[in-house]
Amino acid sequence: MEMLSRLDPQMLLMAGVFLGVLLLLEGLRQLLSRRETTSEARSRRMKMIAAGRQLSERLDVLAPERGGNGLPGWREMERLLAEAGQPMRPELWLAGMALGCVLILLVGSQALPWVAVFPVALAISVAVPVLVLIAIRDRRRARLVVQLPDALDLMARSLRSGYPLSASLRVVAETMQDPIATEFGIVVDQVSYGDELVLAMHKLADRVPTEDFRFLSASVSIQHGTGGNLGRVLTVLAGVIRGRAMMRRKIKAMSAEGRISALILSCIPFLMVGLNSILTPEYYGGAMGHPYFMPMAGVALALILLNALVMAKLVSFKI
Repeated sequence: MEMLSRLDPQMLLMAGVFLGVLLLLEGLRQLLSRRETTSEARSRRMKMIAAGRQLSERLDVLAPERGGNGLPGWREMERLLAEAGQPMRPELWLAGMALGCVLILLVGSQALPWVAVFPVALAISVAVPVLVLIAIRDRRRARLVVQLPDALDLMARSLRSGYPLSASLRVVAETMQDPIATEFGIVVDQVSYGDELVLAMHKLADRVPTEDFRFLSASVSIQHGTGGNLGRVLTVLAGVIRGRAMMRRKIKAMSAEGRISALILSCIPFLMVGLNSILTPEYYGGAMGHPYFMPMAGVALALILLNALVMAKLVSFKI
C-alpha cells in the first residue's frame, strides 16, 4: 500500500492510456492482417455463400455503392476502402480516427498545452489510418496483378472448352484464391443481380484501377460489341502481363545498387550531424546562437532533401 501511495496518478493515467492505444492498434493490426486457414473457404465471397448469405447481402458487403454523404473526404475514404478490399464502412474508420485523436490529445496534454498538441494529434490520427489503408491497397493490388495472368489463362481454357464468358468468370471465382476470386465473384454476382457484363467489368476496373485490369475490361467490351476469339485475346493478354512483370523484376534488380547508393547518400548527412552532436556537442552548439545558423541550416536541409528527391527520381523506373 505504501508503494502504491508513492505512485503519481498522472503517470498511472498516461500508462493506462498508452496501454489502451497499444491494444487498439494491435487489435486493428490483427483485424486487417488476418489470414484464412486452408480449412476455411478460398475467398470471402465463397465463405459468405457457405454461410447462406443472399446475393444482395454479398454485394452490400463486398461492393457497396459509393454515394457519399457530403462530408469532406467521405468519397475518397469510400474509394480507398473499396480499393483496399475492406468491408468496413467509412464511418467506423472516421470514428477510430476521432478516438485516436482524443487519446493522443489526453496523453500529450499532460506535458504540453492542448492547443499545441491538438494539430499534432489530428495529423497523426488521420495520417496513420490512411497510410495503413494505402499500404493494404498497394499490397492487394500487387497481389491481384500477380494472379491476373493465371485467371486469364483459366478463362481462356474455359472458353475454348465451350463455356460462355459468364461461366468462365464463375470458374475463376470458385477455384482461385483471394483476392482475385472475390473480385471475379463480385462480377458474377453483379451480372446475376441484373448488371450487364460489360458494366460489371468496368466496375472491376474501377475497383482495381491498374492498366492490366483496364485492358481486360476493354477486351471484354470490344468482344461483346464486335465478336471475335476472346480466348485468344485473353491468352495474349496474359502473356503480355507476364512479360511486363518479368521486365519490372529485371529493372528492379538492375537498379538495386543505385537505389541502395541513393539511400546511403541521403542518410549520411543526418548520420554525421547526429554523431558530431553526440561526440563533440560544441561543434554545432557553439554556433547555434549565431543569427545566420538557422537560415543556413534550413538551406542545407532543403538541399539535402532536394538531393534525395533527385536521386530517387534517377533510380525509379516504371513500365
